[in-house]
Amino acid sequence: MIEIVPYQERWPEQFAAFGRRLREAAGADALAVHHIGSTSVPGLAAKDVIDIQITVADFSLSFRRAFEGLGLTFRTIDRDHCPPGLEIAPEQLEKRYFSSPRYHVHIRVQNRFNQRYALICRDYLRTHSMAADAYAEIKCQLAARFPNDVEAYYAIKDPVFDVIVAGGLEWAEAVNWQQPPTDA
Repeated sequence: MIEIVPYQERWPEQFAAFGRRLREAAGADALAVHHIGSTSVPGLAAKDVIDIQITVADFSLSFRRAFEGLGLTFRTIDRDHCPPGLEIAPEQLEKRYFSSPRYHVHIRVQNRFNQRYALICRDYLRTHSMAADAYAEIKCQLAARFPNDVEAYYAIKDPVFDVIVAGGLEWAEAVNWQQPPTDA
């Protein structure tokens, strides 16, 4: 069931606590650990699940067993969504993925399109409240109309988000956006 809840003040603390555990488990393989997704944007309504991005140099996943020891399950999601109209080499969208009921952990290679995209999305929504508010409204409306139809929810949400992030990509270029330091 898809349920969007108002922003929760506990989300940053939940990320920080679990992010430290992930950093410890991944060791030097984690080049950065970032809080991403809607729960990383203050004030933004979201599903009550913390998204975390681990930036790595490659997909060796030497920390896989350690992550599984933290209650995460490895999932076979090999590629991220490609925004329409962009021609992106397949390796630029590669990822690995772990999840639990409370956390979704996205493993992406440093400086690839999808690794930067997740951070640009977050930073853009953090600095553009009108876009964040519109995105929240879309998610709430979709969850109300399709609470049990994940495919319908994402079939509409993803293209709407692509429109929002088109502005984010232009913003990132205009402000000479740089990757932020690790959050954990």
